[in-house]
Amino acid sequence: MTNKSKSVLSLFCLTALLTMGAMALQAQDWTQWRGENREGVVKQAGLNLDWEKKKPPLLWTYRQAGVGFSSPSVAGTTLYMTGSDIENDFAFAVDTRTGKELWKQVVGERFRQEWGDGPRGSITIDGNRLYLILGTGQILCLSAADGKIVWQKNFITDFGGKIMSDWGYSESPLIDGNLVVCTPGGGRGTMVALDKNTGNLVWQSKEWTDDAGYSSPIVAVVHGTRQYIQQSSKGVAGVSAADGKLLWRVANPGYQTAVIPTPVYHDNTVFVSSGYNAGCMYIRLAKEGNQFKAETVYSNNVMTNQHGGVVLMNGHIYGFSDVGGWVCQNLATGAQAWVQARSAFGGGKGTVLGVNDRLIVMEERQGTMAVLAASPDGWKEFGRVQIPERTKIQTRTNSVWAHLVIADGKLYLRDQDLLFCFDLK
Repeated sequence: MTNKSKSVLSLFCLTALLTMGAMALQAQDWTQWRGENREGVVKQAGLNLDWEKKKPPLLWTYRQAGVGFSSPSVAGTTLYMTGSDIENDFAFAVDTRTGKELWKQVVGERFRQEWGDGPRGSITIDGNRLYLILGTGQILCLSAADGKIVWQKNFITDFGGKIMSDWGYSESPLIDGNLVVCTPGGGRGTMVALDKNTGNLVWQSKEWTDDAGYSSPIVAVVHGTRQYIQQSSKGVAGVSAADGKLLWRVANPGYQTAVIPTPVYHDNTVFVSSGYNAGCMYIRLAKEGNQFKAETVYSNNVMTNQHGGVVLMNGHIYGFSDVGGWVCQNLATGAQAWVQARSAFGGGKGTVLGVNDRLIVMEERQGTMAVLAASPDGWKEFGRVQIPERTKIQTRTNSVWAHLVIADGKLYLRDQDLLFCFDLK
């Protein structure tokens, strides 16, 4: 091979690698609750995040999502979600290019609750299988191809599960290797790990017996030990991924009624928050020999997040706090960097999604979305977009509670039976 041929081949390989890298950046999936790392943060080049200059166009609307509060999960060109009809809970799949339904499968009786019926948690996608938890406490594995049930278990009858109040199980299951990790709660053990292929019990965290909350677990390697971190009815804890052994626990006597937000992990520290005056805690994890030590660095009410979640970006926590409104909080110190009163943006609570160096927030009363700078310098907007239309399904508060999702340059917004897809490219 001549030097010229080698140069042409090298240039071709470099171009191919760059093209593949660009495609990887552009074609990102959202296979579980709060994204690939359960952080609620998207890193994707080429997204339209200045809605003052250009509003994202609506690509399609799917109108058969049924009753429920679950958010979408996306792999490739297929979106998966859950809902309820008059009698049953169901799972369904939609083509993300067209909004056309691919399949719909009944998975159980309709979960009924005075604040709103239907499923709460998101589907977790793992290859050709789907995993989901219903409000009744059923955990199911489905075929991604057609939604047929592969196996199912019941949190209450199979694992002695107990939840802290009657709003229904809202957890999104965590897949880690060959395990499905979830939180039935109760005296037999707060968390369980199941074989993802069969549903058989691998371990139950017998040393930790709090009732379940409404949070979803995360996985982290802390000082060399792989563990699952989760909030319960009484606090936050970490259990060994190998056998479910309790590694550390921090109680919070202020937890009551409902503990909802997902924990945030960063560099051997954990940030958690809850509503109903519980506030937030920032915990540093150390290891002495084989024993973990959890030190509460601070505990305050700057971030009192009932639901809607929080995100960590560049050393700051962002989200809606019942005390004040939309808040930016310094992670290391717990100090409030800024607050935007709820009256200045819709009047309600809301959800937050980190996107590159910005935030997309959505308030619950009107379904208004806004793009903000993810900066401790203050609330700076880059435009707003209103939900195209509101559902006719009536709930106790008629709030938009499903979280926003971004996958492959598309933004998804759900209001009960209505699922909207916007183009961010």
